[in-house]
Amino acid sequence: MGVKMKIWIATGGTGGHVFPALSVATELVKRGHLVTISADWRVLKMVKDGKPKKSKMVFVWASGVGAKSKIKQIMSLMKIGVSAVMLTLRFMFNRPDRVVAFGGYASVPAVFAAHIWKIPTYLHEQNAAIGRANKFALRWVKTLMTSFHTVDGLPKQSKVHVVYTGLPVREDFMASANAPLKHDNKILVTGGSLGAQILDDVVPIAICEMKNKKIFVTHQTRPENVAKLQQFYAENKIRANVLSFIHDMASAIVDSDIVIGRSGASTVIELETIGRPAILVPLSINPDQAANAESFAKLGGGFAISQDKFSVKWLSSTLDNLFNNQSRLDKMAQKSYVPNVAVEKITETITK
Repeated sequence: MGVKMKIWIATGGTGGHVFPALSVATELVKRGHLVTISADWRVLKMVKDGKPKKSKMVFVWASGVGAKSKIKQIMSLMKIGVSAVMLTLRFMFNRPDRVVAFGGYASVPAVFAAHIWKIPTYLHEQNAAIGRANKFALRWVKTLMTSFHTVDGLPKQSKVHVVYTGLPVREDFMASANAPLKHDNKILVTGGSLGAQILDDVVPIAICEMKNKKIFVTHQTRPENVAKLQQFYAENKIRANVLSFIHDMASAIVDSDIVIGRSGASTVIELETIGRPAILVPLSINPDQAANAESFAKLGGGFAISQDKFSVKWLSSTLDNLFNNQSRLDKMAQKSYVPNVAVEKITETITK
């Protein structure tokens, strides 16, 4: 093994930032490095439950600044500022060899403190369009690691070194990598959030209008919609499993011939890791999701379609065409597959 390093991993905000950070932290600990993970209160339990045993955890005071209220924005900036000062003082006495930030405003204080003490700092962007917090922190970073081959929104004058690494996923997805299609006429619909109502409105009706009546649907929806959708599918004699939460998402994706859902970074990378065709409908207010969906569509693994064009007629016709052409589904699955070696690439990038 090479030189043992003290590595500070900054994360927080959502699981989309935390899970990749924990995957890398685990690998770093395996290689003998000393790891400290900083996170805000929203994800402290998630970090505590998932961090490797030999790592340390530090709380940072931070929250997003996207609130509409000016007072809340000022409060959020104040929290980030206080945390930045605290970490700057901490690094004065106990300086890490590397700082690795996984996005979100909770990672900004560590990036700032590292800049003050000239500590090599690495930033990871999970989406195909750079987020606001990462774009802000980019001024203090020399290396940006990306989940997708291209990232929209990078400042034109930026001198940052961009390295494509991919996005770490959980072990159950890695274990199902490049799984062949089963051709069981199964559709997986993932629409469990408030912003995914359009999936509940369009997909069930479109499936009912399909000529292929052998379809089986696994439909994830919000708890209040479960009974209504169960009744709809039953009345229209469509075989379906409607549920509010999928505990084993990797198996659900493997068992499906095509997935219909939103296009958050984790979702897209999980589809690429397993290799599954998909119809992705980006959340209309989220440019990150639109960029992620377009990146996936360019692979040839599926469709990126905006909400205003996501109609019953288009979806039923598209699904019938796909299920009547199994070889096309196979080709889409093959094109969607991207080998995931993100943990290794990120680890090698920050420790070389």
